[in-house]
Amino acid sequence: MKQFNDKNFVLETEIAQDLYHNHASKMPIIDYHCHLIPEMVANDHKFKSITELWLGGDHYKWRAMRTNGIEERYCTGKDTSDWEKFEKWAETVPYTLRNPLYHWTHLELKTAFGIEKLLSPKTAREIFDECNEKLQKPEFSARGLMKHYNVECVCTTDDPVDDLHNHIEYARNKAQDDPIMLPAWRPDKAMNIEKPEFSKYVEQLSNVSGVSISNFADMVDALKRRHEFFEAQGSKLSDHGIEEFYDEEYTDSQIETIFEKAMRGQQLSQLEIRQYKNCFLTVMAEMDADAGWTQQFHYGAIRDNNTAMFHRRVQYRPRHVEVPQQPQLEGQAHAYHIIYIEPLRQRSHRHYAWQLPGW
Repeated sequence: MKQFNDKNFVLETEIAQDLYHNHASKMPIIDYHCHLIPEMVANDHKFKSITELWLGGDHYKWRAMRTNGIEERYCTGKDTSDWEKFEKWAETVPYTLRNPLYHWTHLELKTAFGIEKLLSPKTAREIFDECNEKLQKPEFSARGLMKHYNVECVCTTDDPVDDLHNHIEYARNKAQDDPIMLPAWRPDKAMNIEKPEFSKYVEQLSNVSGVSISNFADMVDALKRRHEFFEAQGSKLSDHGIEEFYDEEYTDSQIETIFEKAMRGQQLSQLEIRQYKNCFLTVMAEMDADAGWTQQFHYGAIRDNNTAMFHRRVQYRPRHVEVPQQPQLEGQAHAYHIIYIEPLRQRSHRHYAWQLPGW
């Protein structure tokens, strides 16, 4: 019987093995989209336990645990210990067989900690203790782990109002062999006009940018200033989390009216929401193109769909994500034509990266 997780795991042909072992494995990692916490990289964070490293903010693991009937207090609660949380994850892992979580868990145990045992309730304590012992070593700090995996560059996920002080400080003080950390622009909060917190976010954007925002055109000016600030810190990427692409026609006056209604807290129709998002994404695409940035779309994920869990007061906001089986491709095709094909005659530096579906 073939051993699970051997050196040729998922490399099923000789060609695949040659391409990986003789070529890909020697290449550095350049990660253009990640959710690493910039502060942890800047401060070279030392993890107190494998629970903090694995379960501190991983909604994929939380979702699997909830599906397995694990109480929320063991996912995001503050009244349970690191061991208790890890023990519940170990109970869940065997039930994730054939899910990428099972593969990731054991690949990380092997490649980071040199542990080849399968995680289960029987091996949980032994693995927990061994990982925690190794995490005390300098090479298991945030930067140490990045170097271990030959990470050359990471692009974090950052809101336009972020001051990027961790990126700035890190770039100023990092050692020559430390990975590069660059910000990536994710303006979802400015796009999600239907959210109740939209008007407060616009006020925050106004304060950070120094632009008084009384209409949509003002908000675009404020975003432009922040876009330029991000570029000054090395950003060359944007990414946008959308459920689908939007292609509803609109006029400038309609967008201004929709914006004013949202700022007054009035309810918007589905058509108005989609018109605004179509306009917003078009403006962002033009802004990125003018700066020579690459644009990423993460679409097809329906977030926060468990309203009962979404409104619960827990330490971390739970994420409940589903991916529809049939993404809305007509809107994508039309949006792609509007923001890419049509202006192609006039522009020569547009770049788009499509990640379908997901984050």
